[in-house]
Formats: sequence, C-alpha cells, structure tokens
Amino acid sequence: MLNYKFSLLSALLFLSCCTEHPKHQATNQQQSAQPKDSAYTYKKPSPNGIGKMYKGREIAKVISFSGAGWLERDTRNQEENVELAVKYLPVDKESVVADIGAGTGFYTFRIAPKVKKVLAIELQDEALDYLKQRSQKLKLTNVEVVKGMEKVPNLPDSSIDLALMVDVYHELEYPHEYLQALYKALKPGGKIVMLEYKGEDPEVPIKELHKTTTVQISKELTANGFTFVKDKAGLPMQHFLIYQKK
Repeated sequence: MLNYKFSLLSALLFLSCCTEHPKHQATNQQQSAQPKDSAYTYKKPSPNGIGKMYKGREIAKVISFSGAGWLERDTRNQEENVELAVKYLPVDKESVVADIGAGTGFYTFRIAPKVKKVLAIELQDEALDYLKQRSQKLKLTNVEVVKGMEKVPNLPDSSIDLALMVDVYHELEYPHEYLQALYKALKPGGKIVMLEYKGEDPEVPIKELHKTTTVQISKELTANGFTFVKDKAGLPMQHFLIYQKK
C-alpha cells in the first residue's frame, strides 16, 4: 500500500490555509443571478464548490495564488513522481504545448527544454507576473506567458500540439466552453493530457471536489469531441489521461 508521507497533513493544511479565489467568495449570494444555459445545472454550493454542475459534477472553487508555495514544495517530485509524468508526455522537439493553468510553472519549466515552445496559460495576475519573472530569470526563450480567460485560453486555431492540464480541470468554471476552445486550438490529431487526483482512491488526501474519476472525465471530454487514447498507469496520486482531437 502506498505510503503518502506528506499526505493528509500537507494537503489538508494547504486546502484549509489557502484562500479561495475572490470571484467565488460571494457565490451563495450571486448564484440566483447567474445566467442559466443548457450545458449546466445549479444547486446550493457545497463548502468547496461553486454550486454549478457539469454532467453531474460540481465545479470546485479556484484556489488563489496564495497557495503557490504548496505547488513548489520540496517533496512534490517524490509524492507525485513528476519525473515519470514528464516522461509520459507525448511530445518531441517540434511540439508546441499549452500548459493550462500553469500556476508557478512547475511543469512549464520542466517541459520547455524538451519541446519547441510552451505557452503558459493563466488567469490570475499574480501567476502571470510570477511566470514572466521566472521565465526571464531562467533565460528561456521558448516560454510565452499568455493571459487566458474563463471560457477560452486565448490561443489561435490549430496552433498547439498538446494541451496539458495538471490538477486544473476540476476548477474550470466553464468546462464545456473551454474544451470547445481547446478543440479549436489543437492541430488535427492534437492531444489533451489531463492529470487529476484520483477520485476513486479514498487514500488520496485531497478534498473530494478537487479529485476526479476516469469515468467522469471520459463523460465530459467525449461529449466535447475528444477520443480516449490511453490511461498511463504508475503515478501514485493522479490519473494520467490522454485524449485526442478527432
């Protein structure tokens, strides 16, 4: 049985001490005023959710950039076997990769030496500033920081070979629109790689709405035109799922 050394204490400390993104702090009061559309249903928000449902899944609150330290913790490589995850990525020296919700660039800067270009996509201004400063410090000329939007990553059509989402998808407020936008941004045959904490595993000490099952992910991605390619085993805490543009 896997021994999560950091596990319960670190993860719970992180999710309890980090503030949620300000845009969700008034969710209870604003829910009734939000526009309804056919892609989503709504309910009373749970403690870690926004009350907005997509295909039976409540969307999680966005964790603010105040949690950046946890993303860069010294033990993360060992806990999540990041080296193996990077090795699994279906990329080569000619690949253009969009790191969606790049955060501190934990994956961005590990991928950059292996590909032609990495587009680090972020919504939060603090993250954008951090990514720009760190990219300059590392003197990486193939990293471009891009300010995304809630519904779109702000990428040209047919411009990327791979969209990478690491523990990000469950927080997208508009998953339907975002997946449609990514579909357009991917080149023909382009892929999405999604790492999400395993919702099926009760020993993964992450709050439930910040975990996802393979069944749920498949339901959402196939509904938006993507075809399942592979579920790469071997990561201790996360799914590594590959989907492809039809």
